[in-house]
Amino acid sequence: MIEKPKFEARFLLPKYWLTWLGVGLLYFISWLPYKWQLAMGRGLGRLFYKFVPKRAGVARRNLELCFPDKSADEIEALVKRNMENTGIAFFETGMAWWWPDWRIRRKLHLHGVEHLEAPQREGKGVLLLLFHFLSLEVHARLHGFIKPAVGLYRPHNNALMEFLQTRGRGRSNKYMIPRTDVRSMKQAIEQGEIAGYLPDQDYGRRRTVFAPFFAVKETSTTTGTLLFAASKKCAVLSTTCFRRADGSGYDVTFYPEFGNFPTADPIADVTRVNKMVEYAVQQCPEQYLWVHRRFKTRPNEDDPSLYR
Repeated sequence: MIEKPKFEARFLLPKYWLTWLGVGLLYFISWLPYKWQLAMGRGLGRLFYKFVPKRAGVARRNLELCFPDKSADEIEALVKRNMENTGIAFFETGMAWWWPDWRIRRKLHLHGVEHLEAPQREGKGVLLLLFHFLSLEVHARLHGFIKPAVGLYRPHNNALMEFLQTRGRGRSNKYMIPRTDVRSMKQAIEQGEIAGYLPDQDYGRRRTVFAPFFAVKETSTTTGTLLFAASKKCAVLSTTCFRRADGSGYDVTFYPEFGNFPTADPIADVTRVNKMVEYAVQQCPEQYLWVHRRFKTRPNEDDPSLYR
């Protein structure tokens, strides 16, 4: 378990000055009007599209693989919108970490919270499946106003950024668990906590099966979901957070509990999870994290890469 982080004197050393400069600029920008930040984010995303072609290329390839029926023009238009949303996500991190409660709370539009409350009334813990949408930092902050939770995460390599991200993400939630600490995650669920978990990236070959995801029939998919869902008195459900197109805030939605989950068939189980990710992505594809190489791990190590 990660306790509330504490400031350390070493963060003032010259090796962290560049980090402080970037963080200070983001903090200053976070106080600007919300719609200004959205416009700045879209502009930054256009720069990403033009000057970071490698990332745009990964997004393009993912979209080609997932949506083979879309034309080249449709794919390219979606790549451009996705890069704009990637730029917005940069500024949303500042909003999520530093906005006061009153400012960010009024951006919350809540749907389906009864699905989250029902298992807790029965004394169950909740394995809450979140997906890698670009407003994920905002999603975590807003969730704390609904029901404070714990979360599994990857510690940052930069000690100052680790301090800032754990402090920022914990502002309205409880505590964070390093992704390698499986025992603490299972204990949290068994103790009745809401525990957030992201099952929709390529985590390599460990605890993995290959299951369909969109048009890619064999996609490396974590079985970590099944490991945690097997905890005693655990309910599994999913949630999404989409930024509204009119700039009025974020729709946070909770979906019904997965019934009969997990089963004795891990491939069928993770396919159900992937189908839920697909459903979420289809609602707002431009806000998904397409720049991650989702299909880098192939069923056989000798299989050619799907990325050019």
